[in-house]
Amino acid sequence: MYIHPVVTWSGREKSVSKKDVKASKKNSQLILRLGKEERDAFVELCKELDTSAAREIRRFIREFMKENKAK
Repeated sequence: MYIHPVVTWSGREKSVSKKDVKASKKNSQLILRLGKEERDAFVELCKELDTSAAREIRRFIREFMKENKAK
């Protein structure tokens, strides 16, 4: 079993197994198709804004769901 040290908010270290760390990670993918130029421009813009394409797509999905849940 692999034990990975994790620093908690209190500053004390806590041992966490690899399984626990893996369980908290994202585990699904969404595949979409778009033109290379559009993808490259989006990725470059995200870099210029010091963010990632994946982060911005996740943010869009969360906001879209929040806005449309009440309907």
